[in-house]
Amino acid sequence: MLLSWLTGLGAGLLSLHFLQKLLFPYFWDDFWYLLKVVRYGIQMEMYKLRGELVTVLDKFLSHTRKQPRKAFIIYEGDVYTYEDVDKRSNRIAHALLNHSSLKRGDVVALLMSNEPDFVHVWFGLAKLGCVVAFLNSNLRFDSLLHCINTCEPTAVVVGGDLLGSIEEILPSLPKHVRVWGMKDSVPEGIDSLQEKLSLASDEPVPPSHHVTSSLKSTCLYIFTSGTTGLPKAAVISQLQVLKGSVGLWAFGCTADDIIYITLPLYHSSGSLLGIGGCVELGATCVLKKKFSASQFWNDCKKYNVTVFQYIGELCRYLCKQPQREGEKDHRVRLAVGNGLSSDVWRQFLDRFGNIKMCELYGATEGNIVFMNHTGKIGSVGRANFFYSLFFSFELIKYDFQKDEPWRNGQGWCSCVRKGEPGLLISRVNKKNPFFGYAGSDTHTKSKLLFDVFRKGDVYFNTGDLMFQDQENFVYFWDRLGDTFRWKGENVATTEVADVLGRLDFIQEANVYGVRVPGYEGKAGMTSVILKPNKSLDLEKMYNQVVTSLPAYACPLFLRIQDKMETTGTFKLKKLQLVEEGFDPLKISDPLYFMDNLKKSYVPLTEEIYNQIMSEELKL
Repeated sequence: MLLSWLTGLGAGLLSLHFLQKLLFPYFWDDFWYLLKVVRYGIQMEMYKLRGELVTVLDKFLSHTRKQPRKAFIIYEGDVYTYEDVDKRSNRIAHALLNHSSLKRGDVVALLMSNEPDFVHVWFGLAKLGCVVAFLNSNLRFDSLLHCINTCEPTAVVVGGDLLGSIEEILPSLPKHVRVWGMKDSVPEGIDSLQEKLSLASDEPVPPSHHVTSSLKSTCLYIFTSGTTGLPKAAVISQLQVLKGSVGLWAFGCTADDIIYITLPLYHSSGSLLGIGGCVELGATCVLKKKFSASQFWNDCKKYNVTVFQYIGELCRYLCKQPQREGEKDHRVRLAVGNGLSSDVWRQFLDRFGNIKMCELYGATEGNIVFMNHTGKIGSVGRANFFYSLFFSFELIKYDFQKDEPWRNGQGWCSCVRKGEPGLLISRVNKKNPFFGYAGSDTHTKSKLLFDVFRKGDVYFNTGDLMFQDQENFVYFWDRLGDTFRWKGENVATTEVADVLGRLDFIQEANVYGVRVPGYEGKAGMTSVILKPNKSLDLEKMYNQVVTSLPAYACPLFLRIQDKMETTGTFKLKKLQLVEEGFDPLKISDPLYFMDNLKKSYVPLTEEIYNQIMSEELKL
């Protein structure tokens, strides 16, 4: 009797197991991931109950006390322990306390390349309670000046290799902004912070300088083009930094991992997910000044890397490298990042071995994140019952002709069906706030949609088209608005158009991105109208863009038109131009290509076009 009962129970459980696998194949993946999230939430609540507000800086100081001799940063062969980073950041904090009027709450802009001193200065300023604004190290002239003016800093700290960039705009900086250089010898008008460090104390900075009263207080400004206009300073709270720092842990990284960071630290992926993630774990990171496809796997083997951060373009570059023996002979087990297309994903795994690719999605300033913890190729994550407990999002219909969300006769938005691309929007509420941008409220409001489904509701507009399949996996489709992505960076079309508009022979410039085979994102293209009685100067145009814009923002293709179409709200139409691309056989307008060898734009011939399409000509 008992035997038959046990047999029946076993058969029932087995049937239940197979039924679960058939109907809910991702249940346990989702469930265990939920437990991790809940565990972290409980930990945060316990801190609150004890009256503690623990920040990423506090976690770093805790690790320094527990494991002072453990390597925190490895850079160009040099090892910086947790204690080393703590002491140098103390020196920076004391030097600024003794030689400047910096105080808690002041904004300090940081213009540095990937190097240990980026972290030292960042943490040193955090110990003073300052808000640190990360500046894109590729920016120059007006773009750099715009970013500095936007965050209204009291001071700017500049890396030794970027002093030339700040020197170019020094006369235009507000008089009260003090510029510090991380070099002994600095140009006139800049103070040497490096010089002051030799005499500065490395003793701990009193906690009273940096203790926070609210996790919603501003911690950083990170610049983003978002989907509209010039770069804007996204307000990053202490809470957002904490959330960003648990990404590696959520994907399964541990304190024993060695994490390879080649992404720029001025972006949230490098600083919050990367450096912040290492702090959360108490792990070691290998920091690279700039990504190198040819050195990547050698570095991984040399430093026993187990995890690396990526963007889709990085993985594509690695796949394009000449094949070598022993490409699967490494210790890398995880890769965390975003923007990886399905074709490159499969190619990467086939070539470099069983590495779990942990794709994620999230805007720097956004209030929503997707994390692909199942490893489903091509997806950014999965929306399920558990996910809906934490995030409220919708995919809504978009009117491409009007360039705005579609609304019905009553003024309400409508969701798309599964499988259809729709605009991703995320509900703004106390649980998932949107902190906006520094400066004018106009920029903040421009990223919000009001009265979407009912009166009074508010949603964050990601500006991204996504779609959801029948299994609830979410996929990136395309980016809307006035930006496109190229070489891992957001390009603001209005910024590029403004630079072109300063040329005396251009009446109007319409900038957009076009897809190119073999590349992630979209390459820059501009359509222009010439002023009456003015002729096109291709060399002058080339010089204008290369001296005023970062390399990734320079338009690679140029189209000359007689007139441009506008929308009903007088915005330049881009959709048809994007679809037509840069094929000289299909476009009758004159087309040109940016030739860096000739330092000019040259006619885009059928031969050049074919070389680009076959990937013979590298962009």
